[in-house]
Amino acid sequence: MANLTLNNKTLEKYFGMLRGLDNLSKKKLIKKLTDSLEKKEEKVDLRSLFGAWEDNKDSDEIIKEIRESRIEKAENPSFE
Repeated sequence: MANLTLNNKTLEKYFGMLRGLDNLSKKKLIKKLTDSLEKKEEKVDLRSLFGAWEDNKDSDEIIKEIRESRIEKAENPSFE
């Protein structure tokens, strides 16, 4: 999640809106803001989400398989 930085003028506008809250609501808001400061963002390894490609073939073997699996247009059946 991206971070948002506010200037003092914008912070004052927010505080003006929040100033009218009752004390219990202010305390809950303070608690939520404090908790959000303590949470550390976890770095996620992309490989852990999708898994890694595992294969013992070298690049020449893979290219050969791809080329052999191709179908010539003349071999395609007609849909008429």
